[in-house]
Amino acid sequence: MSWKSILRELKEMKDGIRNVSRQGSGGRRWRNRARSYIAPDQPPQPSDLDLPLEQGQWANLPPELLLDIIKRVEKSETSWPSRAVVVFCASVCKSWRKITKEVAKTPEQSGRLTFPISLKQPGPRECPIQCFIRRDRATSTYFLCYGLVPSEYDRDKLLLAARKIRRVTCTDYIISLAPDVFSRSSNTYIGKLRSNFIGTNFTMYDSQPPCEGDFQSSRWFNKKTHSNQISAKAPLCHYSIGTVFYEVNVLQRRGPRRMNCIMESIPISSIQEGGTAPTPTSFPLPFDRQSPPFPAPKSKNMAASDFSSTSLPEIEPAQVSGAPLILKNKSPRWHEQLQCWCLNFRGRVTVASVKNFQLVPAVEPSQNISAAEQERVILQFGKIAKDIFTMDYCYPLSAFQAFAICLSSFDSKLACE
Repeated sequence: MSWKSILRELKEMKDGIRNVSRQGSGGRRWRNRARSYIAPDQPPQPSDLDLPLEQGQWANLPPELLLDIIKRVEKSETSWPSRAVVVFCASVCKSWRKITKEVAKTPEQSGRLTFPISLKQPGPRECPIQCFIRRDRATSTYFLCYGLVPSEYDRDKLLLAARKIRRVTCTDYIISLAPDVFSRSSNTYIGKLRSNFIGTNFTMYDSQPPCEGDFQSSRWFNKKTHSNQISAKAPLCHYSIGTVFYEVNVLQRRGPRRMNCIMESIPISSIQEGGTAPTPTSFPLPFDRQSPPFPAPKSKNMAASDFSSTSLPEIEPAQVSGAPLILKNKSPRWHEQLQCWCLNFRGRVTVASVKNFQLVPAVEPSQNISAAEQERVILQFGKIAKDIFTMDYCYPLSAFQAFAICLSSFDSKLACE
C-alpha cells in the first residue's frame, strides 16, 4: 500500500466521521464546533472504550506498519486544521489510539497542540506557542485561538473560551473548552479565574489537581459543603493553582501596571537546569465513572435531581516541593520621542495599551537561576486591534494558565491606575 493511498484512506475516514456527526441531532451546531474547538461534546464512556471496534483491515494492521503510518502522518500535519488528521487517527480504535498518543508528544517536547489535554501541559522551552484572544463585548466572552492573527474567513482554531460573570463581591471568568457552554456541570468546564472586590487579586482554579497525589481525598470537601450541593457530573472541587497580584497605585502615579504571579502548582526548580514542571496526561473522569467520595443520602426518597450544582468547594492551594515559581512583569522603559512606556514585543504587539505586559521569573540570587533564564519572557500579552490581543507563552506555563493570567488584565482596576 503506497503512502498516497494511505493518506487518501485517512481523508475518506475523516469525511466519514464528519458525515456521521452531521446526521446526529444538532447537526448544524456540531458542524460549527467541529471546525472551531478542540474537545468533543461528550467524553467516551468506559463501555465504548472497552468494546472491540470492528474496523476491518485498519484494526488488523501490523504494529510496525501502523507505527510507521502514524509517525508519517504526525510529522506531515504540523498545523491546524490539517493536524486534525492526527486526532482522527486516535479515534479509529484502541490500538490506533494507544500508538497515536505515544507518537504525538507533549507541547514541551514537540511545540505542537494536538489533544485537549495539551492545553494543560507546559509549553515548549525554546520557541513560544503563538495565540491570540478575541473579545466579544456584547456577551462578555473571550476566545483563545491558535495562530498569529485572526484569519480572513473566521476559521481559526479555538482552544479555550471564557465568560465574565459579575457577582456582588467578585468577578468570575468561567473557562471552557467549548465556545458556548460555560456550565460548571458540563464536561467542557476546566477551571475559572476569580477576582477580589476591587480587582487587584486574582486566584486561578483548576478543575483537576496539577498532578496525581497532590491532594488527599479527605481534603476534597470543606466542612460547609454537603452532598446535596454537588452535581453527579460536575468536577469534585476547585484546586487553587496560582494567584495574580496587581500593585495598588495609592498615589495615582502615572505609569504601567505592576503585577506579580505566584504559580503555586509550579516549583521554582522547573526553570533550573534539569528541572521539570507538572504535566497532566489526561482529564479526570466524571463522577458517574468513579466511586462517589461522599456518603449516600440518608433519605431513600431523595432523587438524583437533588444533587444540584449550587456551589463547588474551593480547597487549599496546590503545594509543590520547594518554593513556587513567581513571575513579575518586565519593567518598560520611557521613550522620549513617543512619550510613552515601551517594551520590545518583537512585532507581536502594535497598539499601546495599559493591558500590555511581559512576564519574566522573579528570582533571588540564592536560587541558582542563570542570567539568561531570568531575562527569558515566559508570557507576553498585548493589543493589536480593537478587541484583538496576542498571547505568546512557553515553558513552564500551559495554555490554560497563560489564558487565565491574561484574563486578569481585562478586568477593570480603579485602584491600580
